[in-house]
Amino acid sequence: MSKSNKLGIWILTALVVGNMVGSGIFMLPRSLSEAASPAGVLLAWVLTGLGALLLALVFGNLALRKPMLTGGPQIYAKELFKQGSQASTLTGFMSSWGYWIGNMAGNVAIITTFAGYLSTFFPILTSGAKWFSIGGFTLKVGNGLTFIVCTLLLWGTHLIILRGMENAGRLNFIATAAKVIGFFLFIIVGLFAFQKTNMLPFLATRVDDAGHAMGVMKQVNHAAINTLWAFVGVESAVVFATRAKKQADVKRATIIGLLISIVIYIGISTLVMGMLSQNTLIHSDKPLIDAIQTILGPIGGKVLAAVGLISLFGSTIGWIMLSAEVPYQAAKQNVFLPAFLKENKKGLPLFSLIVTNGIAQLFIFSTVSKSISQAFDFVIVIATLSYLVPYFISSIYQLKLVITGETYKGERSRITDGIIALLATIYSVWVIISGTSDIKTFAYGMGLILSGILFYGPVAKRRRLEINQKEKSAA
Repeated sequence: MSKSNKLGIWILTALVVGNMVGSGIFMLPRSLSEAASPAGVLLAWVLTGLGALLLALVFGNLALRKPMLTGGPQIYAKELFKQGSQASTLTGFMSSWGYWIGNMAGNVAIITTFAGYLSTFFPILTSGAKWFSIGGFTLKVGNGLTFIVCTLLLWGTHLIILRGMENAGRLNFIATAAKVIGFFLFIIVGLFAFQKTNMLPFLATRVDDAGHAMGVMKQVNHAAINTLWAFVGVESAVVFATRAKKQADVKRATIIGLLISIVIYIGISTLVMGMLSQNTLIHSDKPLIDAIQTILGPIGGKVLAAVGLISLFGSTIGWIMLSAEVPYQAAKQNVFLPAFLKENKKGLPLFSLIVTNGIAQLFIFSTVSKSISQAFDFVIVIATLSYLVPYFISSIYQLKLVITGETYKGERSRITDGIIALLATIYSVWVIISGTSDIKTFAYGMGLILSGILFYGPVAKRRRLEINQKEKSAA
């Protein structure tokens, strides 16, 4: 790989922060307010932040102890079974498939949020006026234009990445720096606009889809799936481990990026709840802009919208880079379709990039029939379980290394790593149980993961050919 595609610690950190603080920071205050009371939201943030820190430590440790296993947390699935076995290949493929699909859905969440914040400058993007009808389907002007904007952003970013990985990483770094500065300024302004009466009643009840009242702990469980979405991307530096200038930078970038993101998320989420009434927040398509306008008026809203657009542009670059890298690295580990190994002259995964964005384009069609907030909630639902499984697998694999002693030589860190891995596993199980208690989340998530079996044939064929060649060589 050329040096132009190697990534330093600050670009890796920017990828972590940029991918974590993406669409979630802009839309989650609304989703969380609908799912839980202020008390439930804050408790969910604390528990998820601790869980994400445990997972970050697991990812960083595995990146140092198993540097040859590249491409993201899902790749560890194949290491849970005998190397080269059918179980190893199948689990590696299915885990990579689910994680890849989840990444593409994440792309769409960011891209649709970009369109939502662009509507601050172009209100026509939310127009409910009729554009045209075909049969029983009516396309609204706002939905049609949102679809066009999302499509242009997707394929415009595609062209930027094709110019070089490091150049794309630098653009992501600039956008991430702008967003971090902007969000810290938002926190300062928010401190002056905060009204504790907006957070009352602090322990208000919420109702689930069946209309049943939820207590605070059930609210926390309900909100946990949303707060976890905010921390998806903490593994970004791990995915790009092979492109890092130094392997030690992977763990450092993961921890630094996570801590920056935790401060931003908890700070902004709390302040927005104090700047808007709960009813206003629940029905907002642009909660941060609506909040800042309460103190700075329309001009403040436009300034924040501009920061948001820069931020989301950078996040789009980071997530598309990550999404294309996942199947490419999995194919190099012999657990994904061989076609994804195709590169261009710059060492970029060209085929993976084209297919990834092509499928993301299909997800973008959800904006044609849904509002921006509905489209955002839809992709969160179908993506979250796809992330939970690889996170759980990573924790289990770290436990396996601790128990077997592999890569350890009597170090004291073995006990510490074991405790961290155990707690990370418990956390992952808790969020999976919380998320899959909603049958819709479970059905969509499992459906997407299991759909990969339809494409497993070429991977299995490649494995059989390798086994036959080894047998012939041995003979």
